[in-house]
Amino acid sequence: MTSEMPFGICTAAQTREFDARIIAAGTPGLELMHRAAEAVWRALNARWAGAGQLSVLTGSGNNAGDGYLVARLAHIAGWQVRVYAVKPPERLQDDAARAWQIALEAGVEVTAWHPQARLEGVIVDAMLGTGLNGEVSEPYSSAIDAVNAFRLPVVAVDVPSGLDPDRGAVLGHAVRADLTVTFIAPKLGLFTAQGPDQAGDLEFAQLERIPGKPVQPVAERLVPERLACKLPRRARAAHKGMFGHVLVIGGDLGMGGAVMLTAETALRSGAGRVSVATRSAHVAPLLARCPEVMVHAVDNPEALSLLLKQATTLVIGPGLGRAEWGRRMLEQALASDLPKVLDADALNEIAVQHPDGLIIGEQSVITPHPAEAGRLLGCSTAAVQADRLLAVTTLADRFGCAAILKGVGSLVAGPACFPAPVGLCTDGNPGMGVAGMGDVLSGLAGALLAQHVEAGAAARYATLVHARAGDCAAVSGEYGILASDLIMPIRTILNTRGSHE
Repeated sequence: MTSEMPFGICTAAQTREFDARIIAAGTPGLELMHRAAEAVWRALNARWAGAGQLSVLTGSGNNAGDGYLVARLAHIAGWQVRVYAVKPPERLQDDAARAWQIALEAGVEVTAWHPQARLEGVIVDAMLGTGLNGEVSEPYSSAIDAVNAFRLPVVAVDVPSGLDPDRGAVLGHAVRADLTVTFIAPKLGLFTAQGPDQAGDLEFAQLERIPGKPVQPVAERLVPERLACKLPRRARAAHKGMFGHVLVIGGDLGMGGAVMLTAETALRSGAGRVSVATRSAHVAPLLARCPEVMVHAVDNPEALSLLLKQATTLVIGPGLGRAEWGRRMLEQALASDLPKVLDADALNEIAVQHPDGLIIGEQSVITPHPAEAGRLLGCSTAAVQADRLLAVTTLADRFGCAAILKGVGSLVAGPACFPAPVGLCTDGNPGMGVAGMGDVLSGLAGALLAQHVEAGAAARYATLVHARAGDCAAVSGEYGILASDLIMPIRTILNTRGSHE
């Protein structure tokens, strides 16, 4: 039976360790294969009950053993089944070899894979699983390409073949599944980078309780009940001075909308007061949109110093630009010891001015997308995406703060004082890929910092609430979502009973 997805996310090596523990504790490996096959069969039969045909592609390891047993179950159920062995099954060993023999004894037809093979019905990908150690080579690459070309329903066994289970990177060629049933422990690569697109819908089957000492997961899913962030109930005698004063710095000429998105979100997220330091051309429009924001014309960056003295938290970067005005505003903000959220051009400018890193502080948060992260780390966007976990932990260490690496499967790391694994956000949707989303996230994170939430918790909670607000905005569809559509859902989520109590 499929299980509820655990909070802890593990590596492939950790999963293999768990598998070995289970077997050592008395559950035979072949029994685990049978349970895995049953989980896959139930999942695909529930989704494609009327298909009646199954094409199973197998490789040379235990993943193949699972596939042979899935084929047996479908054959017993009366489906038309054919197994295509991408590697000769005679090379299988131990439990996988026994699974092949069990399938043959049940009457399953096994044929050697060939490029002209015609796949039919539902395809079961049982080729590589987590055992891949490099780029996909022949004959697997051709088989993977054929699976994708047939455009039939595909269920992947444990991990889509060709997907790095730890990094979510496609290793040259990878199966694009509609459904993946993963076992023992969920793997990080299924949730971030290219993983979600390759894996499709995810189901989890634990197969057996893991004995022995608990292992620290490499990441933990962000869910309200697991977060340390606690926004307390407000006392009846509460006043605005108790909830911080956020100063949003940015909005060079032509970019005033960014700071307004940030400022309005900060207000709706509970900050007591919000000010904006921006170009004089933006003052009237910003006040017209949101009169609750205090907007200050700062055409001369030297005038920022007085506003810095009045603030308790800074958000710098939205619409800041890369010109001299923005650089001078950033320089003053960085000199302040106030908690900060840094985004957008603030990060781009730091990458230029401080290529070896800069200790921003344990009460601060940076929120780069992959391209900005690459600039901060001195590498390409592709390199960041190839190992997002390494990138986010390096960012937190190099800048001495909490770091949010945005994108599908956003990751949150640090600061060093925050005793928690990397946070993984599994909420959110493609409709959020529009301008201004980062400005809204920065405003939310800034408001949490202003309300005395520790930076690590603020970064994690802001990431989760922002993503869930995006899902609320996508109820009527993912196309046409605006960043401002998230502001009221953020307020609703923050006020939902149980979301932060």
